Amino acid sequence: MKGISYSRYGGPEVLEYGELRDPKVGPDTVLVKVRAAAVNPVDWKCRAGHLDGVLDAVFPVIPGWDVSGVVVRPGAAVTEFSVGDEVIGYVREDFLSRGTLAEYVAAPVRTLARKPRNLTWEEAAGLPLVGLTAYQVLYKDLRVRRGETVLIHAAAGGVGSIAVQLARHLGARAIGTASEANHDFVRSLGGEPVTYGEGLAERVRGLAPEGVDAAFDTVGGETLKTSANLLAPEGRLVSIADGDVVDYGGRYSFVRPDAEDLTRLAELAEQGVVSVHVSRTFPLERTADAYRLNEEGRTRGKIVVTVGRPDETQD
Repeated sequence: MKGISYSRYGGPEVLEYGELRDPKVGPDTVLVKVRAAAVNPVDWKCRAGHLDGVLDAVFPVIPGWDVSGVVVRPGAAVTEFSVGDEVIGYVREDFLSRGTLAEYVAAPVRTLARKPRNLTWEEAAGLPLVGLTAYQVLYKDLRVRRGETVLIHAAAGGVGSIAVQLARHLGARAIGTASEANHDFVRSLGGEPVTYGEGLAERVRGLAPEGVDAAFDTVGGETLKTSANLLAPEGRLVSIADGDVVDYGGRYSFVRPDAEDLTRLAELAEQGVVSVHVSRTFPLERTADAYRLNEEGRTRGKIVVTVGRPDETQD
């Protein structure tokens, strides 16, 4: 099969496009013909070696954890999916090797759910990682309730944009940090935008004088400290970017593959509660360019890599 791989840690230049070994289909995996795969910041951090302390790399590594595609072959023990089923997945294992930026991926069944019928392949590929992150933080870690005020950082980004929509669905008020160029976008999601940077604390207090009930940090550093200082009494704080959150009485969260959670997200997408904004697409052979754009850190919504053609005959 054709795909993207790297044989050493480094920048986008280590990514190679070419022939790769076809994946083997184990008893609890599903062979998926990939239609699209989203790019996430964690992908290039893995490629750069930043997660080497927690994830073994079995080179060559095929990057990518997000996917949308079609089931080609279920494993011997799989009863959940059949040939031809359209699926999405957050295909993360406990090591780096068998990613989604290729024509096929053997995905553990625990990482998959059925694709929302109303989303394009590209939109569907952009949902799993960011959607699960937002869902698990808001529903399970912060336990956001109706009538509460939630501060969401980078509200125009992949995770933030989904978090704003989910917070509103829960009946909460969502204050979202974003550049002024993205304020209208945040408003379209149901959020109240505030400009990040110097003076952020004052701007948020102007909207929530008594503090926020929950804060979702996606940036870390000074942003995390500011978030902690903006909490109301008994306010909750979660970060997906900075382990120092525990020093402020908060919790660090790392998204987990969860078929039940992903199925619920797909249902919310079909109900029109959650939408995915795809800002840019690249063909598979230009994956390195997709990563370069993602590493600039100014993406609205998602960057997605397309694989194959929608009218291709299934294998």
